Amino acid sequence: MRDINERGLENEVKGSVKETKGRIRGDLGDATDNMNQHIKGRTEELEGKVQKNFGKGERNADPDNG
Repeated sequence: MRDINERGLENEVKGSVKETKGRIRGDLGDATDNMNQHIKGRTEELEGKVQKNFGKGERNADPDNG
């Protein structure tokens, strides 16, 4: 079983990737005047931020992580 620090790090990395992917998708939607892609991208970006911050919280809550 993985410890909370490892899960936190994994969530941070996955969240950062999702955030970047969403930002690119949203910007592409802006550039092409595609409101649907813009909204989907910004939603994905927000989901990534939440996941990344959740991972940071997990890592901070780990008593072994000093």
